[in-house]
Amino acid sequence: MARRDPLIVGLEMPSVSNIVTAICTAHEAGYQRYYVPVAHPRYQREFHDNVIIESHGDNFSRSIVAVYPQDYVHSIVGKISDYINVDSEDTSLRKNSELVLEQEVKWCIYLGISAVMLNFPVEGSFVNLARAIYSKLKSGNFGTTYLLRMSMVSSKCPSSSYRSDEVVTDDAWSRWNAFRSYCAHDRKLKIALEIPTELPSDEEIDRWLGEPIGCAILKCKSFLTNPGGYPVLSKSHQDLVTNLLRRKINIVITGASREETRPFYHQYILHLWKKLQNDDLFSEYVQGYEDFLQIPLQPLMDNLDRYTYEIFEKDPVKYREYQRAIRCALTDRKTDDPNQKQIVVMVVGAGRGPIVNCALEASREAEVKIKLYAVEKNPHALVSLQAQKLEKWKDDVTIISCDMRKWDAPEKADILVSELLGSFGDNELSPECLDGAQRFLNDDGISIPSSYTSYVCPTQTHKIYAEISDFNDRDKPSYHRFEQPYVVHLQTVYQIAPVQSLFTYVHPNKDDPIDNTRYKKLSFTAAQDSVIHGFSGFFDTVLYKDVVLSIVPETYSEGMFSWFPIFFPIKEPVQVKKGENIEIAVWRLSNQKIVWYEWLISSPVSSHIHNPNGRSYFIGLT
Repeated sequence: MARRDPLIVGLEMPSVSNIVTAICTAHEAGYQRYYVPVAHPRYQREFHDNVIIESHGDNFSRSIVAVYPQDYVHSIVGKISDYINVDSEDTSLRKNSELVLEQEVKWCIYLGISAVMLNFPVEGSFVNLARAIYSKLKSGNFGTTYLLRMSMVSSKCPSSSYRSDEVVTDDAWSRWNAFRSYCAHDRKLKIALEIPTELPSDEEIDRWLGEPIGCAILKCKSFLTNPGGYPVLSKSHQDLVTNLLRRKINIVITGASREETRPFYHQYILHLWKKLQNDDLFSEYVQGYEDFLQIPLQPLMDNLDRYTYEIFEKDPVKYREYQRAIRCALTDRKTDDPNQKQIVVMVVGAGRGPIVNCALEASREAEVKIKLYAVEKNPHALVSLQAQKLEKWKDDVTIISCDMRKWDAPEKADILVSELLGSFGDNELSPECLDGAQRFLNDDGISIPSSYTSYVCPTQTHKIYAEISDFNDRDKPSYHRFEQPYVVHLQTVYQIAPVQSLFTYVHPNKDDPIDNTRYKKLSFTAAQDSVIHGFSGFFDTVLYKDVVLSIVPETYSEGMFSWFPIFFPIKEPVQVKKGENIEIAVWRLSNQKIVWYEWLISSPVSSHIHNPNGRSYFIGLT
């Protein structure tokens, strides 16, 4: 089984007289991360001409320096002094705050502390804070993560226009959204999210869960006490914490002033975490792929490798449903005639043979004799097919080494089976391949799959957008990374509006002439104030009659992992307000050699058309 990430629960510490003792005690209580003041809160430093006027020798010695260079330092998050106000209208306080911030951050970098946490102002301006942090993010200290501490809920109602030049609203998410925009969605900028005792709406929670949460801070006073005297969470808080743990977000306990009670809070979080640990194939496979960007496969241009085949072949849901679809099709073809001819089944794009095995098993289940062809162009996969024929299939299967579009079949098929679908349905050229193969399908023949449809929805995902922004290919223009789709197991995302269907393909294709190009414009309504970073793509397929596979969130085939969703980024994020109309246009275009997508956002503001003429991304037809 895949290695599970360990549970990490943090503990926020106030000032302590002996940090080593405090951390050891917290460690014994089960905590593995320690949120500690960088400088002792008792001493506020004042500078003159960039020099501390009066320096107390134990400013730092009472804190983190005491554990350096022991191993604990790698588990410490440095808390920046909370009296800092770099946006103060008092020039002296502002400049002094800037110098204190600079000193404390540099101290953490010197000690090797990889993350610092600072309080995000709940009201007033934060432009100078953004400049100060962004300056540090771009100064070369790329290993330091900055955690902005803020609550999920706002203390006041919004008091300014959403698109004003400087956001001074009191709405927590809007302030965060402006701050991260000022800092260009830097991937080292994260949230230390305080969970309030009174939770916001589910929609607001979902939006927060789509943000780059570095840790979630849970107050002891949010816990209830059960009949046994131990701390527990309400159902709503329990669901939220479970959701955070599922996303591998560290929980930080704050307010646990009594050392003897600290283990109980850790034990409760551990209890919730253990309930999430599954040993099913789906959990094993997706481990480590959360928000991990992959380039879509090019099965016509490139031959798949052994590892890719092995992963796909482990999917129990996909092949179970394929077998059921083939069995249903064979049953429908079955007659009472004892002399009925063998039903001709052709598996095109047979790979290493999983669908061939499904067809043979379906034949036995339906008690129908079949004549089975396995057509495959990959010479390496053919070795596996030939080995199975020699060892298992014998004369039950005829293996054909050929591109299905070029094969001159000796007879016509009653059932044509393929597994050519990609994360967006048509993005691995299933339409073009099956259009080329349907010439050897009988007029009343059955195609499995019989149809497939792509779906899209506007998506907010700071994390994925930041990852794409950081891609640096010196041989390609800067727009290139935003003009190609990515296959990704979406986790840190927020769907701004429900999915809508985009393109549908039906097989066999009876159109004359056949045209697989497509264009569609979709309109969505934003559920709440959001940022569009791109749109997520999904698909579902009707294999045969009521046998369906889906990666659409609302109809997902539980346990299936053969396909992750696809993500189409946009170069410049688009701000959208609650209730505002969002329009997305998508094209699927082609010429004699390639197929490509183009896309844009046309409302509430217009983006440029991405990937014109397939300049950055295309799927090769040969």
